[in-house]
Amino acid sequence: MSDLLTYAYAVVRNAEGLRETTAPLRGVADSPVSLVTDTGDDQLGLVVSHVPGHDFQEDALKQHLEDLEWLEAVARAHHGVIKALAERTTVLPLRLATVYLDDNRAREVLEAGRTMFAERLARLSEHVEWGVKIYVEPSAAPAAPAVPAADLTPGRAYLRSRRQQQSVRDTVYQAARKAAERVEAAGRKHASDRVRHRVQQGLLADAAGAVGENVVNDAYLVPLKRCDGFLADVTHAADGLAGVRVEATGPWAPYSFAMPLDESGGAAAAEGAPP
Repeated sequence: MSDLLTYAYAVVRNAEGLRETTAPLRGVADSPVSLVTDTGDDQLGLVVSHVPGHDFQEDALKQHLEDLEWLEAVARAHHGVIKALAERTTVLPLRLATVYLDDNRAREVLEAGRTMFAERLARLSEHVEWGVKIYVEPSAAPAAPAVPAADLTPGRAYLRSRRQQQSVRDTVYQAARKAAERVEAAGRKHASDRVRHRVQQGLLADAAGAVGENVVNDAYLVPLKRCDGFLADVTHAADGLAGVRVEATGPWAPYSFAMPLDESGGAAAAEGAPP
């Protein structure tokens, strides 16, 4: 058995010049990128490269996925290939670390899913993904006017201070709900679909350099011709709402709206848009 595995990045429409686009690309493990086509329909292609089996076989991959430095390097290489492809054709991104025993096995999966992939690519054509995150920062909201505490015991003064802080937090979270309603209205007006991701906490929030608490983490599939209107509405979603920040990122290839290949041999997913 070969010590190399086939790493798959995306299913694509085999547009004119795509092979020339992929030829200079280097993917995961700095490996050359190539195009595997469906023998029954050369309009579909699977973009692949070859990676060392000792890093991507199931047991090794499970260990590597605990290594944030290794994972970041793979994710950036993966995204770099998909970004280059998306500039030339419609792309159906695959999960991070989708691997097959060889190119023949990858081709078999491509051919087996021919109809589904063609339908999915048609749906994603002329669309991009935008990420929208909403953060709350209670410390940025104005505090209630201080009330003289000369006649209060230290204990009562402390309890009143805590109630005032809680009141500010409640107000900010209500404002965040209002911002979320405005973003959702923009999505209904401009977008074709929405996916809700888990909010970023802990290491994910730290890695993203987030300021404040992430309370909404959504992805929207937006037609290219509606992007300006969508961004204009989203950008103003926090207007007049103290302690609330709305952040839009993109445009991305439609990671959140892609479907992973079946029987993908140890595939592992990274949620949402790329790092």
